[in-house]
Amino acid sequence: MFTGIVEELGEVTAVENLGDASRFRLRGPVVTDGARHGDSIAVNGVCLTVVEHEGDEFTADVMAETLNRSSLGALTVGSRVNLERPTAVGARLGGHIVQGHVDGTGTVLERKVSENWEIVKISLPADLARYVVEKGSITVDGISLTVVDAGSDHFTVSLIPTTLALTTLGVKQPGDPVNLEVDVIAKYVERLLAAGQGAGQ
Repeated sequence: MFTGIVEELGEVTAVENLGDASRFRLRGPVVTDGARHGDSIAVNGVCLTVVEHEGDEFTADVMAETLNRSSLGALTVGSRVNLERPTAVGARLGGHIVQGHVDGTGTVLERKVSENWEIVKISLPADLARYVVEKGSITVDGISLTVVDAGSDHFTVSLIPTTLALTTLGVKQPGDPVNLEVDVIAKYVERLLAAGQGAGQ
């Protein structure tokens, strides 16, 4: 489990096409400190497994399902990525419960710059809109954010200088894709309510 608090901006150093999958090599001195084979690291909000680790780089295999559902397929050598290690049991939950299981992708639609923050508008797939509520939590490229405004096909988030400086959202421009993970609690509630209604018929 992750919390959506990005630890560092990493970089893609190699991409190998494996046919129905890809192998990425990524640089991240913070997240590779103490990393071992089989460990999990979230890359732009996608939970990946460390295959190899050498120095400040690690490799991870990404299967077709993940490439199709997320924006990882658009990464190239030199791409910057948000990196986060799983949270430890008993640690502070600085963001919200994040699984690293991307639900879909959105597109940056608009950026409004203010003196001390930016408002970013992002498109929202129709099948995810019901899980996104004003002042609720959403994960964008692995970043735990609070929804400012929730529409039927978009939402907005407000970014403080720290988020702009230390994550990919500081450089994402209109037209760029982002990974979205909605609050898992909302999905469980929906499923349980549907099961309860079915049992009562």
